[in-house]
Amino acid sequence: MSLQVNAIMLGVEDLARAKKFYEGLGCEIDKDTRHFVSFSLGEGSPQLALYEWEAAAQDAGVSAEGSGFRGASFHFNPDSRQAVDEMLSNAVAGGGSVVKEAAPAQWGGYFGYFSDPDGYLWKVTTYAS
Repeated sequence: MSLQVNAIMLGVEDLARAKKFYEGLGCEIDKDTRHFVSFSLGEGSPQLALYEWEAAAQDAGVSAEGSGFRGASFHFNPDSRQAVDEMLSNAVAGGGSVVKEAAPAQWGGYFGYFSDPDGYLWKVTTYAS
């Protein structure tokens, strides 16, 4: 399995302002909820996601203050729970660390977070049951 970036998520202080900015750049809204907006950037590009800063930090299980959350995370969406667990294991083997153990999500998916050796966050999510 090779690592792919499916979405780039940016933690933002003001979701409405950020949404307006990216719409102004011609980004097409794919999903729009109270705390989250995602944009389709065209074929061959990852999605761009905007998530309220505090909510994004809480999702990863890290502090929104200091070095715990840097305002962005990379997302990878494999097709099975086994692949999520494998990616977390591979991250640890490569010198990273599990930030949030993989577990079922209330929205029906399964996800966990790891950080690379420099502390950048990756969320590994599957929607498969």
